[in-house]
Amino acid sequence: MSLSLAGLLTGLLLAIAAVVGGFNGFLLAVVLGAVGWLVGAVVEGRVDLSALTGGRRG
Repeated sequence: MSLSLAGLLTGLLLAIAAVVGGFNGFLLAVVLGAVGWLVGAVVEGRVDLSALTGGRRG
């Protein structure tokens, strides 16, 4: 999936969240989207959280 298509789908989903859930629903969608992106980036290896979690010390 191209980044343009992913951005388009993200924007559409956020617009739906704003219409259905109001501002609070929009904020919840943004926060959950950011958490989902972070989890995906960690799984892919693009983000390394070992410094925050203690990592390996040996």
